[in-house]
Amino acid sequence: MCGIVGIATSQGRSLSLDRAGVLELSNHIAHRGPDAAGAWSNGHVAIAHRRLSVIDTSQLGAQPMTSGESPTPRLVLAYNGELYNDAELRHELGSLGVRFRSSCDTETVLRAIEVWGTEALHRLRGMFALSIYDTRLRLLTLARDPLGIKPMYFAQSDGEVIFASEPTPILAHPRFSARPNLPMVSAYATTIRTVLGNETLFEGIKALAPGQILRCDLSGDRPVLNLSTWWEPREAPRARSTRDVIADSVRRHLRSDVPTCALLSGGLDSTITATLAHDTLPDLRTYCAGAPSDDPDDDLHHARRVARTLATNHAEAIIDEPRFHERWSWMIDQLGVPLSTPNEVAIYTVASRLRADGCVVTISGEGADELFAGYAIPLDAASAFIESNNAATSEGGGDFELLASAWIPIDFKPGIFHERVLRAAGHDDFLRSFYADEFDRATEEAGGYEGGALDAHLALYRRINLTGLLGRLDTATMLASVEGRTPFADIEVLRHTSSLPMDQKYQPPPHADGGVALATAHRTKIALRRAFADVVPIEVLNREKASFPLPFQKWVPSRINLLRESRFASQIFRNEAIEAVCTSPERLWALAWPMTNITLWGERWWG
Repeated sequence: MCGIVGIATSQGRSLSLDRAGVLELSNHIAHRGPDAAGAWSNGHVAIAHRRLSVIDTSQLGAQPMTSGESPTPRLVLAYNGELYNDAELRHELGSLGVRFRSSCDTETVLRAIEVWGTEALHRLRGMFALSIYDTRLRLLTLARDPLGIKPMYFAQSDGEVIFASEPTPILAHPRFSARPNLPMVSAYATTIRTVLGNETLFEGIKALAPGQILRCDLSGDRPVLNLSTWWEPREAPRARSTRDVIADSVRRHLRSDVPTCALLSGGLDSTITATLAHDTLPDLRTYCAGAPSDDPDDDLHHARRVARTLATNHAEAIIDEPRFHERWSWMIDQLGVPLSTPNEVAIYTVASRLRADGCVVTISGEGADELFAGYAIPLDAASAFIESNNAATSEGGGDFELLASAWIPIDFKPGIFHERVLRAAGHDDFLRSFYADEFDRATEEAGGYEGGALDAHLALYRRINLTGLLGRLDTATMLASVEGRTPFADIEVLRHTSSLPMDQKYQPPPHADGGVALATAHRTKIALRRAFADVVPIEVLNREKASFPLPFQKWVPSRINLLRESRFASQIFRNEAIEAVCTSPERLWALAWPMTNITLWGERWWG
């Protein structure tokens, strides 16, 4: 797990920064790779890498990694991720005569690209964002894994392409000026997503979407960029049971040459992953985060009970109100973007705790809800929408989901934002169009609306919600120099769940005129609950969803005056909105969270 920074221009042109300058940019993401730093340059391409050593911690795994004869290698790879089918790929490559000098999965990726070119991406099972430079073709390629677990950002400035694992190195480039992308600022207020598709909160900075590839041709007078999608979720799964698929994924995600642990909230997903991990790692450490509480039904109490049942070495990371506010501001300052949800602070806090205990890798439960249908309230609403509209097409599905999940609904915006800001943001045309397009793609992925109306809504949750949750996990854990792994958010698990009929994942609530009412928990993630019913405690099987929640609503008043004091906030938000939120922050917490995050972010860059 690592961090990547690079700049490139056409051959014959000089870079704005030399090798040392690109290494200096990488200092902005040193938290992603505290173990080593390396760089490669040939004058018109410079790539720096920060390493978090996990597999083959020796110098043989150092990056950027090259192939071919020195001093001019054929390929230069900078790789951020983990490969979960490393053994199979090495065996296949070995049968073709490839020889390896390390046990690092980075070399496996490099050799695979040597043999198969970028078609090798289709053979990789894992999480990754990578850059590969072909010195003969003068072709720079950036690619991201199918589910978007690892990030990659890029920008163009003065004939150069700048790319990085986080926005901050790009923003630190001397030729790049930070400007707010107002359509995305408004979109964030509604969705609390810092990235939607290729758009970010900064004008001029783009993000690779999950499963995308960017080819940068450096052979002409100026770089020519071509962005496309290399992966589509259409491959048929192997016939296996849900239990076998999940157990196999957990086992693969535990491969590590450094201490590994598990996040444990006491909910279904983390209990399953911790239970399976404990079978492989008898001395498994588990960790939970939460606020001080006497509530016997909170995450901390549930996690303690599960940990006692499993006999794991369990620890807790406690977040009180002062620590929450301190880390909230600090995380925005370090990452350069607003937080997504309040519990992002909890994830960072627990990651810091486990790292202090010597653990470097942790597994987590992200992905189960989007793949196995774990969201009862959104799915109930979608089911009612489909029935009430007698929907036979995807029309209106994007608008429905956008409204159903909104923090600040679009119709509220005229009372929140200055009119000039709304005009500059295009009155949310981008946001509406994005959701409509994504719902169309989700409908196609589900096999057509007539045969899978609800499947289309679930596919949308994966495309938007899961991508955001994986981004949250990546930034919060990597900020603590911890590699977060997600056995549920795995390509083979996705193929398996896509083959399951909806009634094996979710059942809508019964009609008022009859039917036996099932507990909400029993109507979601049905196949997952059945697969592990004999190993998961009954109280966990019956528990409603939770994920390191924090009492943000009670904590927000002590920070809300920032809205009154901030010059940036006064330029974005109407005074009436600021006063309303500052007067009743606990009641208007769904407005207070995005508005305060936008303000903290704006103060960071333009205050």
